[in-house]
This record gives sequence, C-alpha cells and structure tokens, in this order.
Amino acid sequence: REREREREREERERHPHTHTPTPLGRSKMLAAKRYGSRLRALSHQLHTPHTGPGGTPARPFRGRCHLSSRTRARTRTRTHARFAPAASGALASQRAPGLAFSHEAKGMRRASLSTAPQYKMGADEQPSGDAEAGPLGPYGNGTRSILETFAACKLAGRPAFVAYTTLGFPTEAETLDVIKGLEKGGADVIELGVPFTDPLADGPTIQGSNQMALNNGMASMDQCLDLVKRAREEGVRAPLVLMGYYNPFLMYGESELMRDCREAGVDGFIVVDLPPEEASSFKMAASSQGLSYIPLIAPTTTEDRVQLLLSHADSFVYAVSVTGVTGAREQNNSRLPELLQRIKKYSELPVAVGFGVSSKAQFEDAGKQCDGVIVGSAIIEAIKKAPQGGREAHLSEFCKGLTGRERVDPRPERASAPAQAAATAAEEEEKKQKKEVEAELEAGETKYRFGEFGGRYVPETLMEPLEELERVYAEVKDDPEFVRECAAFHSYIGRPTPLHLADRLTAYAKKDLEDQTKGARIWLKREDLNHTGAHKINNAISQALLAKRLGKNRIIAETGAGQHGVATATACAKLEMECIVYMGAADVERQALNVFRMEMLGAKVVAVESGSRTLKDAINEAMRDWVTNIRTTHYLVGSAIGPYPFPTIVRDFQSIIGRESRAQMLETAGKLPDLVLACVGGGSNAIGMFHPFVEDTDVRLLGVEAAGDGVDTERHSATLARGTPGVLHGTRTFLLQEKTGQITSTHSISAGLDYPGVGPEHANLMVSHRADYKPVDDRQALMGFKACTMQEGIIPALETAHALYQAVEEAKVMDADQDILVCLSGRGDKDINTIRKALPKFGCKLNVRMVDETAKLK
Repeated sequence: REREREREREERERHPHTHTPTPLGRSKMLAAKRYGSRLRALSHQLHTPHTGPGGTPARPFRGRCHLSSRTRARTRTRTHARFAPAASGALASQRAPGLAFSHEAKGMRRASLSTAPQYKMGADEQPSGDAEAGPLGPYGNGTRSILETFAACKLAGRPAFVAYTTLGFPTEAETLDVIKGLEKGGADVIELGVPFTDPLADGPTIQGSNQMALNNGMASMDQCLDLVKRAREEGVRAPLVLMGYYNPFLMYGESELMRDCREAGVDGFIVVDLPPEEASSFKMAASSQGLSYIPLIAPTTTEDRVQLLLSHADSFVYAVSVTGVTGAREQNNSRLPELLQRIKKYSELPVAVGFGVSSKAQFEDAGKQCDGVIVGSAIIEAIKKAPQGGREAHLSEFCKGLTGRERVDPRPERASAPAQAAATAAEEEEKKQKKEVEAELEAGETKYRFGEFGGRYVPETLMEPLEELERVYAEVKDDPEFVRECAAFHSYIGRPTPLHLADRLTAYAKKDLEDQTKGARIWLKREDLNHTGAHKINNAISQALLAKRLGKNRIIAETGAGQHGVATATACAKLEMECIVYMGAADVERQALNVFRMEMLGAKVVAVESGSRTLKDAINEAMRDWVTNIRTTHYLVGSAIGPYPFPTIVRDFQSIIGRESRAQMLETAGKLPDLVLACVGGGSNAIGMFHPFVEDTDVRLLGVEAAGDGVDTERHSATLARGTPGVLHGTRTFLLQEKTGQITSTHSISAGLDYPGVGPEHANLMVSHRADYKPVDDRQALMGFKACTMQEGIIPALETAHALYQAVEEAKVMDADQDILVCLSGRGDKDINTIRKALPKFGCKLNVRMVDETAKLK
C-alpha cells in the first residue's frame, strides 16, 4: 500500500491535471491505468487451458504486476468468477477475452462498487482462496448476461442492437408479440419502458406510448414484471432491461423490486432521473441480486462526471447522443465521436448510443463508432403502423431492415444459476468495501436536502447546468455588487410592501364570539401591491439577473395562475431577454386575462395539452425545453420546487417578504406575530414568509393547502394532508400519487394551487413539526374571498383566499391580544371570471350581477 501511494504521488507530480479527486477516490483509477496494459497482456492465460511441465495442470492466473496482494486477489477473483464458462457453456466459445478482461482492468476503480454476486466455478477452475458464488435467481446474473451479449456482438464484428418498447403498448396482450418480434428481428438487448404519468425526458412519441399503456390499465410494477416473466416462459432469451422513471420503482420498494425482477428474468435498469448521487441504495440493492445499473452519459457531462458515472457502470454505458428529449431525428449528432472518445478514455466497457436513430443509414453510421445502437421512437412508430395480429412479423422485418441483418442466429439457452456457496474471507473483505462506498454515496445524497426531502433527481443532461447554477449562485448571493443590482429594482417592484392591520376583518372574525377575550388581530402583508400584482416578481427579477451572470439570454418558465408568467415576462421585457412561458391548456382558459398580459409584454405562451393540462404538465414541458436548449436557456422556476438548488434560490429571493414582515411587526406591533400564515401550492410565498421566522420557536407557522371538493374526494390538491413521499420534477417530496407511483390528477378552484407536489422544504417543516398545514376547500376559499373583499375593500387572489379563510378561523380561537400575520400573496382581478362562474355553484352572493343576469340585460 505504501508503494502504491508513492507511485500515486509520483504520477500526480508528472500529470497534475489528471488528479482531480473524485468521491470514489483516484487510486483505483490510477492503478487501472498504470497496470491495465500488463493485465490485458495476461488475459490469454485466463481463457485458455494452462499446463505445467510434463503436461500437468498449472495453477490459474498468478501473474505478477506489482499490485498489492489484496488488489491482485480481488482482480483474480472477479475475472475468473465473472468470465468463467457457465454450467451450460453458454457463449463460452464466443467470448472476446480482450474486451472482457480489459473491462476488469480499466474498471479497477469500480472494484469496490461492483457488488453483483459471482458465479460458482467448477473445482478445477476455482482459484485458491477466492470468493464463491452468491445467491442468484433462476435466470442467472443479469450483469453477466449483458456483458456476454456485447462481447458476442463484438466477436461477430457488429454493434449490438438495443431495442426499446413500452410495456402495455399498444395493449398488454400484444406486448409479448412486440418483444418476440424484436428478438426475432435481431434485437440483442431489449429495453422495456415502465409506463409513467410524467415522462419529462421523453418526446411526443414515447409520451404517447406511455399514456396509451396507462389508459390500457398498465399502471403497476406487478403487471410489468408479469409480462417479463411470461416473455421468459415463452422463450425470450435476450437480456431485458427495465427503463423508466424512479418514482414507480421507489413506491414498489427497492429490495422487493430487485428480488422480484431477478425472479421474473430482468437483467438490469436504466433509470432516467436517478443519477449516481441519488442512487446508492438502488444500486446496492440491484447489485445484490446480480442486476445491472446502467448510467447515462450526455454531451453536457463534464470530464469529472464521466469518471464518476463510469465508476458505477458494470455492464454497458448509455451514451445520450444529443441534448434533448427522445424522438427520431434525420441525422446523427456530428459531435458523437467526441463524446465517445471522452468515455473510452476512462473505460473499455461497451458503449451504446441512443436518442434519435431511425434509419438504416443512421444505424450503420452510429454502429461504426460504438459498441451498440439504441432505437426507441422509430420502433414505437413501427408498432403503430403494424397490422393488428401481425405485429410480431412486422416488427421482425422492420428490425432486419433497420440493422441490415438478413439472417439472425438463434440465441443459446440462458444459463441457470448455480447454488449459493458459503462466504469466504475475500467476500467479507468485499462486503467491507461495499459498506465504505455506500457510506460515501449516502453522504453525497444528503448534500442537496432538507432533512430527507429534496435532492437532484434529473436526467444526466441537466446535471452540469444545475452544478453550474449552484456554483454561480454561491458566488453571487453574498456578492455586494449582485445584492446592490437586485436592490436597485426594489423601487421598480414597489418594495417594501406595506403591513396592514385588517381591523374590519378582525372584527368580522370576532363578532359572533360569545367569549370576547378571543379574536386575534389579523395583519396583512400586502404582496398584492407589488408590480404585476403578486409576490412572483421578487423571484423573477432576481433570477433573470442571475441568468445574465450565467450568460443565458433565453428564459423559459412555467405558470399556473399566470402570475409567475406575467412576472417573468415583465422581467424579460425590462432586461431585454427572450421569454417563453408554458401553461396548462386548462389554465390558459381560466386565466385568459394573464395570458393576454404575458403576450402584450412580448412573451410567447405555449398551451400544454398533455396530461391534466394544468401546472404539473406545464412544468414537464418546460423541463423538456430546458433539456433540449440547455446551453442557451435558463429555466426560471417560479415555485420552491424542483431539483437543488432551485428550492433554495426561490426561497432566498422570496425571503424578503418575511424579513420585511418581521421588522414591520416589531416596529408597528412591538412584538413578533403569534401565527404566520400563507397559502401553499408549490409554496414560494409561504417559504419566503416562513423562513425568517423558523428560528423564532414561539412563532407558529401554518400553511394552507387547496382541498378542492374536499380531502375525502379524489378532487383536491392537499398534498401534505393526503400525500405520500415520492419523487417528481427532480425532487423528493410529498406527492398525490397512487400506490403504484403514478401521479394522480388534482383539482382546485385556484390554478396556482392546483399541483400534486409541494416544495421539499415545506415537507421537511411538516415532518419536523416546525410548521402545520391545513386544507381549505373551494367553498371555504370563496368565503374567505368574500370576507376580505367586503370587509377590507381588498380583492385577493383565490390562492390567498384559502389563507384568509383559515386566518379568520384561527382568530376565533386565539386571544384578542395575539397577532396573526397573513401573506396576501396576490390580487384577484385575474380570478374575476372564475369567481363569477363559481359563486352560484356554492350559493354565495357578493351583491353583484351573476353571469346569467348580465346575459339577460344584454
């Protein structure tokens, strides 16, 4: 070990630029690079019979290469165990020893992470003192199956054909025909898409196949695994890889998922929104069952991240050829060779290229440059065109035409797993190393979190922009020049906003109380008086200035009620920036006034027709835009949601609300409020109001959610009252979801609260009991709207009306000398048409003409 450390120091002095530390340590990587050529030169000894003097059997590989004895033993064990012939001799004669062994040599730095159970060898093959096999399922080691498939393709002088289809598409019954047709057409590995309601990294084709599968009732992992099992029973032998989004896997339970996947015949996973930083438990669970975790590497992936991702790979690497979503393209990316060169610099694992291949010419072009070609959207389109009842034959011919392979050789039988063997000293050492690595990864997972919530669950394409955003924000948030630049816009926004004692609303809450010692004073923080009529401008201006520091002049945003869209359009108009706003089509209809305002300010408003046509779907579409235009575009997130650092950035920019309120209460009331109250959808105004009071433990924090038609119905948006933890839009938080992990539809009279998630910091405040959250339904919100309008002469937004109703209810049970501070987050002129239509439904009257009365007058 001392000699290795000395060599590492010498290497660092000779090549200082190659020695950037990584979370997994550089020593294993350096050892691999230093001794890789020597080890590869000895690979012949590992795959050919050995004889000693007089023809006696020689001992297995004992080549000396100046590695430590522990490293030599581990390398020896892994190479013999992983690449020794299986009991049935499957592919034994077709292996590419150079490729297989160089994987181990170049992948030395992965040794401590490779936790897949090993195959038991015969007594004549077993090296002395080496580890024996661990528990495997009826279909053997999935990682090994994938490796052998790529090795066989390389030996045949062609790229592996990796085909994608969505489980349950076009129907559950026809999925088996599709899988068999793909294998007969020459698919070497088959990716099986797990349907999900919100596939934010997929283009229209795969979005459509996901939705059709869900419409067919294909919503659970149990159904997906049943299809895999039936495919195996009907003779499908190609490695099967589940591809999808993390939330359905998480809700199934990682340990149970891996066990059941192994038994069904799954070989590995591609999880689009689960980067290694968030994947420690998932990968350890997969490896314990011999299943492969396949990382994605994108054109935006940095050099350091390439090394990190490769340290997690154990079968092949998925190279995303372009920045963008899935979908067929007319030609391959001209910069593909550069991406492949960066990957091959650090590993000789097989690399398969995906995103956009749709023709024979593209397949051949990509195949000349890499080890495998992934085709997805083109296959989905072919399935659509296939005649019913003839999909298997149609797909077989389509695949043969795509790859140019007229003859497809039958696959050998898959090897069954040998029995479990007892643990050895080498296995114990391996377990110890696993624990060390797991601890390192878990430490990385806590970096971006609020307690157990938050994180960065995003496609690989977004990881570098998020790291850049985090880095630049850390530089500017305390930079006096940037702080002055933001403060210079306070007069433009209308800051500081006033603190108003709502004396008539206080009297309204108190008037029918028998105990007149009750009836707390209600104070309103007038964010409705901001320019554009809501708190959203605080964040929009500051984030637009941050985007300038990033060098990005194209701004995209999502909006529900339209207030964030108007604020973003305003900021872009003022700062001469391009602005595109995504808005659910349902919200476009009920917030027509704000749509017109955005367009007048020069923004392009895109109505999103997919899904429930609300805020959730607007966020999905905005993230697809960001993935596609990552180098020129900043996503100006409007709420305290999304991957880190967005929840922190939005909170910090909105905390001016709470800081001003705190100082104003001390100056005006002579004390801090007893209760701080705000409405919560994603939660930007609430977290901005709450954050400066979090350390004041005598101040109670209360968030108000939208209960819609009632929390006992299916039509509500009370995420914290009725939700469960899950992952959506890049963050772990509470979600309204089914047990299968599919996101449910939501409802609220207020478009801004109509969202199935909540900011991760709110989730943490609730579980830590620092804040409480209560639901208020549509009818109660209208009552709050009416009370504020008629008692104070202030027309509040419907979002704020939820908080106002709850403020009146809280005032009734609090003492008269106590104070309630409410964030009046926006004004209600945007909601007038919605309110006029809703009042008759709930029997409320505001002494104004209803819609039908106005029609009669005409």
